[in-house]
Amino acid sequence: MGDLAKDINSKFENNRVKALLNIIYTANWITSCQNEFFKDFGISPQQYNILRILRGAEAPLNVQTIKNRMLERSPNATRLMDKLCSKKYIERLPSDHDRRVVKIAITASGLELLNSIPNDFNKSLLKNLNEDEAEQLSHLLDKMR
Repeated sequence: MGDLAKDINSKFENNRVKALLNIIYTANWITSCQNEFFKDFGISPQQYNILRILRGAEAPLNVQTIKNRMLERSPNATRLMDKLCSKKYIERLPSDHDRRVVKIAITASGLELLNSIPNDFNKSLLKNLNEDEAEQLSHLLDKMR
């Protein structure tokens, strides 16, 4: 198990400061692990999130709805979707009634990509926590927000 004080060679003013810095440090570690994992599939974690949102939707969604559902609210969501579109993982569906309205749908290739990605890739990030500890961590993070 890690020890933040040793990892960054630092002492902390109090436990609240240590906890906050530990959250930031851990968030960066998780992001790094996810970036490395998704590199093999040619997408980013944010693009994976968009694909999962679209797979779970009952119908094509507008861009704003996708942005609202993203785990990481990204100002560059449109650019992320442009890249997914160029890879043929999603498609834009213009409205027959209003040229300003565009819906986004996942393609068969996008579904195929999602099916090729193991569902349990995040489990390794939490391998040192049992179910009760994971529940406690989740509760504390909810409480913090």
